[in-house]
Amino acid sequence: MDKVIIIGSGCAGLTAAIYAARADLKPVVLDGYEPGGQLALTTLVENFPGFPDGILGPELIENTRKQAQRFGAIFRAGAVSAVELGQRPFKVTAGKETYECESLIVAAGASARMLGIESERHLLGHGVSTCATCDGYFFRDRDIIVVGGGDTAMEEATFLTKFAKHVTLVHRRNEFRASKIMLDRARANEKITFMTPYAIEEVHDMDKKNVEMVTLRNTETKEKTTMAVEGVFVAIGHDPNTKVFKGQLDMDAGGYLITHDGPKTNVEGVFAAGDVQDHHYRQAVTAAGSGCMAAIEAERFLSAAH
Repeated sequence: MDKVIIIGSGCAGLTAAIYAARADLKPVVLDGYEPGGQLALTTLVENFPGFPDGILGPELIENTRKQAQRFGAIFRAGAVSAVELGQRPFKVTAGKETYECESLIVAAGASARMLGIESERHLLGHGVSTCATCDGYFFRDRDIIVVGGGDTAMEEATFLTKFAKHVTLVHRRNEFRASKIMLDRARANEKITFMTPYAIEEVHDMDKKNVEMVTLRNTETKEKTTMAVEGVFVAIGHDPNTKVFKGQLDMDAGGYLITHDGPKTNVEGVFAAGDVQDHHYRQAVTAAGSGCMAAIEAERFLSAAH
């Protein structure tokens, strides 16, 4: 039986692993669906403290992983398919293995919703982004598109006007889900143009590994048009990776885990860290911070239990 299992290997999970390993808890880290989390999909990270010239997302993840291994963290591949949290030891099934543990840290993250077109996948990190605060700086004086119709899209479009030459907000309907205040703020910004009802059909150019143009389709008339842009920001929301915890851990309407007193969940001995419980900040550094908190609380819980 393991003292602590950590689900997820992004910033939150890996930081929790470093702290738990240094406390001699020999944590077992289950990689999850997206090993390395969202940082593994980004290129340059410029806002993580300690790297004046920035660091590549995958490199930051790899370094943090090695740091956790150095102190004795054990890594296992596989996505978690079932958990039993009704009694201790907790049971966690990943791949063909079932693990038992005295405490559990859930750092399973959230996945950005994508448009679902092939060119978008290929160009992610090469002009296609899902995070304005992460990547906005790289689009100084460029024409870009933001896709979405909710508060996130309005917020990202408004934020990006600090850098971009012009922002075109593309939405597939004429109505918006965004709150009136956010919509009004975006409409009042002279650097933002609204384009509705349109959907992106293709992002070019996959061969050049660079965004140069998009093909847009009017969702009512089906008419197609092309537009020269240098960046595409997809702002249609995130889905927390929490399906397997339904009915066992408290979550909000969006599926994010509800925590109290830092990283504690409604089940004693189960802690949550990172984007799985944070739909507000969603930054590498806040995920790392909450991973540290979860590991410290798990250690205290285990000391009290023995």
